[in-house]
Amino acid sequence: MGVNVPRTRPIAARLSAERVVELLGLQPHPLEGGFFRETWRSSDEVEVERLNGRYVAGTAIYYLLTPDTFSEMHRLPIDEVFHFYLGDPVEMLWLSDSGGSRVLTLGTDLATGQLPQITVPADTWQGSRLAEGHRRHGYALLGTTVSPSFEVRDYERGARAMLTEGWPDQTPRIDALTRG
Repeated sequence: MGVNVPRTRPIAARLSAERVVELLGLQPHPLEGGFFRETWRSSDEVEVERLNGRYVAGTAIYYLLTPDTFSEMHRLPIDEVFHFYLGDPVEMLWLSDSGGSRVLTLGTDLATGQLPQITVPADTWQGSRLAEGHRRHGYALLGTTVSPSFEVRDYERGARAMLTEGWPDQTPRIDALTRG
């Protein structure tokens, strides 16, 4: 005899973006858009010869996107690991200095190629937004982890004109992921 387990709606369906922001104490991200909160900053420091300085060993944040927000095109001199927690899939654009580009999707539908974790290589232009056609919940909750630490001084904003000149085949995505 089978056991009847009551079906419940997924967590993402029971929470609004506003409620997630409230519950996790998220704030508007001052650089790239979306909402965030730093959740970990290592107490250790490391010397990073390639970056000419001392850094905290690592940091992690919660990061939330809504239909009205996006992570603008930017790059960091360090690898950044993205973790998908809940909500709608997220489309991520990568542009490499070699001229190549990739579009990846963070999410939980592994059968369609979505990935629950993605590592953006250092010095890769990146931007992300909720994936078109998959906006059931109205938000996506992600996390990012970097080592060495994220420091504002290392954030490089991507200029629309420069990016579209270098990657003309990605112009519509670049337009959607840049300001002005």
